[in-house]
Amino acid sequence: MIDARLQLALKGGGLAWPNEGRIAVVQPRADAILSGVPIDRIEIIEGFRPTYDAWTARGYRCSVQLEGRYSAALVCLPRAKSEARALIASAMSRTDGPIVVDGQKTDGVDSILKDLRKRAGVSNPISKAHGKLFWTANPEPEAFRDWEAGPALTTGGFWTAPGVFSADAVDPASALLASALPEDMGKRVADLGAGWGYLSAHILTRPTVEHVHLVEAGHIALECARHNVTDARASFHWEDATHWAPETKMDTVVMNPPFHTGRAADPALGQAFVQSAARLLHPRGHLWMVANRHLPYETTLQKCFAQVTESGADTRFKLFHASRPLRKRT
Repeated sequence: MIDARLQLALKGGGLAWPNEGRIAVVQPRADAILSGVPIDRIEIIEGFRPTYDAWTARGYRCSVQLEGRYSAALVCLPRAKSEARALIASAMSRTDGPIVVDGQKTDGVDSILKDLRKRAGVSNPISKAHGKLFWTANPEPEAFRDWEAGPALTTGGFWTAPGVFSADAVDPASALLASALPEDMGKRVADLGAGWGYLSAHILTRPTVEHVHLVEAGHIALECARHNVTDARASFHWEDATHWAPETKMDTVVMNPPFHTGRAADPALGQAFVQSAARLLHPRGHLWMVANRHLPYETTLQKCFAQVTESGADTRFKLFHASRPLRKRT
């Protein structure tokens, strides 16, 4: 989708890249086509580990955040408006040339365009494929200081950042799971999709726990978790939870798995978390999991564990306790 708009902008639309210097491409989709952007000068800025790995596999240089100076930047809008503004402000503070913004209508591109026009000169937008692309040259970064945002301490007493899941308050599903966790969780516990660390903080109050692994694919979420979970028994892993492989098996796995890929609900993602939990646990290990009531995880749980029980009376969420992971026969 971005490719069609980018081609129109570069071929007759008035957009031109500087002749030298790095070009930051901020949070493009893993399957995006960047035709017309010099590949040897592109630096992909991406903090979500699966997407980072996908771009690395395609041969692109990648970083988790903007660093140093860039000759131009292309910002691909995320869904969260506060995160979109923060990415644009960060790009403006580190870029000496044009700042290009691309996004779908469903991602709020019209609202961002309207806001930008109030603060800087903006090109006529290129509209195609249900989205828009536009740019501003030589903006004044000071005009966007109030858009800057990163990990910060909230009024609730925890650190979060724009774009992090449940950034404004404790997620009710995670709160429900935290209240159900047993006192005896064994020595080694993994928190898959740990987010900003709410569940791990509760796990570390259990007397038997000697080590908690926070496994999180979002780099900025994990940075927030480092602020929220300062116990020496915690270790932090910027990894895709469905691929993470520790040296030792876990006694317990705890998770409130994500279930969205982009805007679409994708139960297969949570099912992959269940399969990963079974792989990570020792033969007598336990899984504690919360999920939205409409998500179909029961079959996967029963295929992966010898014992599965559901508890809790919440009408929105379901709590699962599974034990004795089943090993595939070879």
